[in-house]
Amino acid sequence: MSEDRHRLVVLGSMDEFVPLVRKARERGWHTIVCDGYPNTPAKLIADESYDVDPRDADAVARLCAEVGADGIVSSYSDLLAECCANIAQRAGLGCPLPPDRLAYLRDKSLMKGMFDELGIPYPKTARVRRGHVREDLEGMGFPCVTKPADAWGSHGVRVLGDAREVEAAYDEVAGYSDAPYIFVEEYDDGLEFNLMSWVVDGRPVVLEVADREKSDDGEATVPWVSRIVYPSAHTDDVLGEATEMLQKVAGYVGLLNGPLCMQFFWAPGRGVRVCECTGRIFGYEHELLEYASAGAVCVEDLLLDNVYDPVAVSSRLEGHDPHLADVAAGLYFHGRDGRVASVGGLPDESDPLVKETIVYYRPGEIISHQVGDKPYAARVYLCSPDRGELDRRTDELFQSASMTDGQGRELLLRNRRKVPEGTA
Repeated sequence: MSEDRHRLVVLGSMDEFVPLVRKARERGWHTIVCDGYPNTPAKLIADESYDVDPRDADAVARLCAEVGADGIVSSYSDLLAECCANIAQRAGLGCPLPPDRLAYLRDKSLMKGMFDELGIPYPKTARVRRGHVREDLEGMGFPCVTKPADAWGSHGVRVLGDAREVEAAYDEVAGYSDAPYIFVEEYDDGLEFNLMSWVVDGRPVVLEVADREKSDDGEATVPWVSRIVYPSAHTDDVLGEATEMLQKVAGYVGLLNGPLCMQFFWAPGRGVRVCECTGRIFGYEHELLEYASAGAVCVEDLLLDNVYDPVAVSSRLEGHDPHLADVAAGLYFHGRDGRVASVGGLPDESDPLVKETIVYYRPGEIISHQVGDKPYAARVYLCSPDRGELDRRTDELFQSASMTDGQGRELLLRNRRKVPEGTA
């Protein structure tokens, strides 16, 4: 790999981007971090940083020219991946996909059309217009899941029981998108999975299949992701079918080298049903791959290699086994709105199973859920060669973790690990 003094623009500056910037600097590259947030973690360690909204592609493209950038990289969110493609096209820089092809991995309407053409099954979906909810939902089963047309994360995602509830929630869901409609999907009660792959010379190499576990305490409008486990206990059940689908999608969009990830459902006898495919790495979990592979695969290395030397990715992934050497889990603690008075019951890294604990809200800070706010109240990464040991520690931490306000009210939503059928 070249050690030339590349000048790399990194689009994104939150804590997820710190390892990416650090690794680029270790390679001797000049790092230029850019997004709309000032004084953020990755900007504090970069060679240069600029507060420019990445949605203004022309402005960031001009910045790329001014600083002499010869490469650009981003990941971890659909929005940043989309912005990166738009900027790269304007700035004459390389990117895994041009905007018109990446759109099939971003725009849910285009994505569903692609799935139809490729024969890829997905939960029954309706495009629902304001004022036509009951008409557009005719023939749909309930419960259902609402989704904005092109938002990211879980903004606007709700589990609702009938058309009346969809009507009541419509404006709130639609407010996360500029589209004149929302999507409503039939609720799928199968097991959920996240899969990350890297396409090398047009062929997907599956990095892992992960169990995506949720909790529900009856108070939230949608179950929340409370644990993600690498590798999945059902890897062998889904790997072949999922890989075939990834190959079809990679060919359809023309992806030769770069990330291609998929969120999907599976149940015995029903096979895989795809929720979405994305042209970026999943954020706030990709570190688990490095832990579970005992350091053999690091996403940041793949992202950086792909900018200037895609052939190096092929060498890194030669012989990769998605079953992985160990088991790693991300525990995600979500909070209710309120001012934090005390935090307790979370482990530090003296615990032999703990790889990292991040507490996003300290005493005196206010938990909020506006766009741009912190994604969780806290998260913990665990790793062990023994899945049973990992499960037991998970249960202990789900019970002990606590954030309370000044009146002693618990602010954390209570996580509960559900044991999938067929696992111990």
